[in-house]
Amino acid sequence: MRLLSLIKSWFAPFPKIRSLDGLHGLEKADVLFHNLVAERKVPGLAVSVFDKGEVLLQKGYGFANLASRTKIDPKSTVFRIASISKCITGLAFGKMVEEGILGWDDSLYDHVPYFPKKGFDITLRQLASHTAGIRAYKGKEFAMDRDFSIKDSIQVFKNDPLIFQPGHGYLYNSFDFVLLSLAMQEASGIPFPLYVKEKVLMPLGLDSTYTTEDRQQNAANFYTKRSHCFKHAVPVNNTYKLAGGGFLSTSVDIAKLGQAVLEGKLLKKETYDQLLTSQNVNGKPTYYGLGFQVSQDAAGKSFVGHVGNSVGVYTNLFIYPKEEKVVSILINCTDPKVQKELDEAISCFFEQMV
Repeated sequence: MRLLSLIKSWFAPFPKIRSLDGLHGLEKADVLFHNLVAERKVPGLAVSVFDKGEVLLQKGYGFANLASRTKIDPKSTVFRIASISKCITGLAFGKMVEEGILGWDDSLYDHVPYFPKKGFDITLRQLASHTAGIRAYKGKEFAMDRDFSIKDSIQVFKNDPLIFQPGHGYLYNSFDFVLLSLAMQEASGIPFPLYVKEKVLMPLGLDSTYTTEDRQQNAANFYTKRSHCFKHAVPVNNTYKLAGGGFLSTSVDIAKLGQAVLEGKLLKKETYDQLLTSQNVNGKPTYYGLGFQVSQDAAGKSFVGHVGNSVGVYTNLFIYPKEEKVVSILINCTDPKVQKELDEAISCFFEQMV
């Protein structure tokens, strides 16, 4: 009986599936997001979309907490933002360059001389663009629940060999950003979270974006999808990898972040040119700049931003410079396999232009 009650508690809150017949544009997108919850593909999601700086859609779907039926609010519900964190770090990196604290192509060893030598130099640009040759996670390292500082955490991977000679390959990973944030911290003499708060979050008015999960009263519960229900995601401590996947925020704040990038706020144009230009390896584009994906969406439209996937969360930030649109989607579930549905909904926002 106890198991039956638990199952009912998971499924009872879900709304009914709505028809898409005859719907287009914003109305269709709204129902597509609604049905992700109704079809039990996600526990909940928050969506914020700006069109030329104006709110096109700002809505929560489903539940921040399944047991209490707490609904998601795009303005106040706080999510882990996973790898969208790299965009915030990219902005902070650009700010440090503008302040003369460090340079794009500084050697990692100029600022972190205690990192073991690997036979090749490693630059900060290579770390920020995933071309440094640092390895990716092994096993369940993505879900570590250890109270590491940024500096202490390098013990996890510092003695491993490079995967390739820096600058001669591309391997997406978050350890690159652990090292980048450590170099930024050592160069500035300011704790990385404090520098980001003072130089990026506060100037952009991102008042609901956080560097720690402690005492976040409005935080969503984080889930993992199973065949017949959602279960609570395993505990993790993302403090050490704040730069690559540890920030928390609301979908509205992430949309504001995207709008700031779109409008060129905070940094100089030449700085954004560095951050938002795809790096090349062996003459071919990586479709990644410095902390930002520089690519095309499923419909072939050019964007900058990031997709994120981490324990208990899946995220999208798409910034469309040509169309002047920003799309922010935060889901409180580990990789729910719904990017196809998200892409379909996102394409609907462009029907408003016809």
